[in-house]
Amino acid sequence: MTTIKPVSIPARLLLLFMLAATLPAWSSTAGGAKFPGGHCWLYRVWLTDKQGGPYSLSRPREFLSEKSLERRRRQGLPLDSTDLPITPNYIIQVEGAGTQVVSRSKWNNTLVVRVKKADTAKSLLKLPCVKAVKRLWASPDSLDRRPPRSTYESDFNRWNEESDNPFGATYDQVSMMNGDRLHGKGWRGQGKTIAVLDGGFMNADVIPALQQGQVVGHADFVYPTSDNIFAETEHGTMVLSTMAANVPNLFMGTAPQAQYWLLRTEETRSETMVEEDFWAAGVEFADSVGADIVSSSLSYHDFDDDDQDYIYKQLDGSSFISHTASMLAAKGIVLVNSAGNDGMGTWKKVSPPADARDIITVGAVSADRKNAAFSSIGPTADGRLKPDVMAVGSPTTVITGRGVISKNIGTSFSTPLVAGMVACLWQACPGKTAREIIEMVRACADNNDCPDNIFGFGIPDFWKAYTSASKNEE
Repeated sequence: MTTIKPVSIPARLLLLFMLAATLPAWSSTAGGAKFPGGHCWLYRVWLTDKQGGPYSLSRPREFLSEKSLERRRRQGLPLDSTDLPITPNYIIQVEGAGTQVVSRSKWNNTLVVRVKKADTAKSLLKLPCVKAVKRLWASPDSLDRRPPRSTYESDFNRWNEESDNPFGATYDQVSMMNGDRLHGKGWRGQGKTIAVLDGGFMNADVIPALQQGQVVGHADFVYPTSDNIFAETEHGTMVLSTMAANVPNLFMGTAPQAQYWLLRTEETRSETMVEEDFWAAGVEFADSVGADIVSSSLSYHDFDDDDQDYIYKQLDGSSFISHTASMLAAKGIVLVNSAGNDGMGTWKKVSPPADARDIITVGAVSADRKNAAFSSIGPTADGRLKPDVMAVGSPTTVITGRGVISKNIGTSFSTPLVAGMVACLWQACPGKTAREIIEMVRACADNNDCPDNIFGFGIPDFWKAYTSASKNEE
């Protein structure tokens, strides 16, 4: 793992997350990207317990940062066994059976292992510490080569003229949620940390509009890791820009004074179930370093292996990724996740983890407040309403990986608009818990009187949420 700048994290905590960064990256060949080490399989391994480990809930600073512990203390949230790291001796036993651990989830007590022979997985079941094993992925012969890192503009285009409005090109998408009024009171996300999960952040380390000191670090949880997450897809850059950009009178994000961790959990050249495990590793890292909010513009239902595709009855929050997502609020974190863009396709529904409990699932509307036809809908398989709220996503004004202001469509971009405003609201209402913030966002939305499975609770009014909370505290 490589950080952009030093942050105060215990060395032992960092070591728990550095495993993936020591693994080889893709190597380029004339025909594509050759998988390092030859053909292999990835399996998820469920462990039986956490017995015999050196960690204790009475010594949490060994595996959680002070910022993470303070977030829990502030919300009155106790630690539990899911917070304990995986028993090291179990990892030794699993690797001793001829595997290489490439990812892990302490909340689920699972490992992802790389094996060179498929039948190695059977031998794992003979270990007393192993409860179950599931094949997630088989490596392809090759993948398309990654394109080179793009160039970027050091200044915005000449037609992006300055506005008298401090938000410039982003005014409409922020003001629709009354976010400009919170900004006017000085609530701009200061003191809050947002973890952004995506597939890459093209040039986010050099684009001037994103160089205001907000990004405190980055990490890669994909196996194999990228040589440089800032040479990957621009999707994460556009997502980040809607929150973090701070160019007065030209482009202002929804939380320009928040801090950001950029976490790569998505392999954009394939769609496999193991990406759910990478996502879990990413949110657990976000928890450990003290993130308050996770912005995730990722969801899964249709995989390269058709046998792994989800079906409607599985949209009940029980998938691996949705189960993990539902745990975040209990750790004191607000997860804001995209609903998905399947509204015009055959699937239509939200996709995991958008079906999780205790999160904010965000759909997309146009500038005239009408739902975008592509925005995925609910309900979940067990009858819960989804999405939760809506924001501008058809289109959203973003900064691309080339450093220019542009417009793009998708719930991928309506989601961070809400995530940034959550940071501002929480800054204004610091005594609230994650669950209380989630309920406040739903309650202040314009469809709250008659929520449905297209608009959810509607477009949130963050000024209303703030003023309502202020009156209740008087």
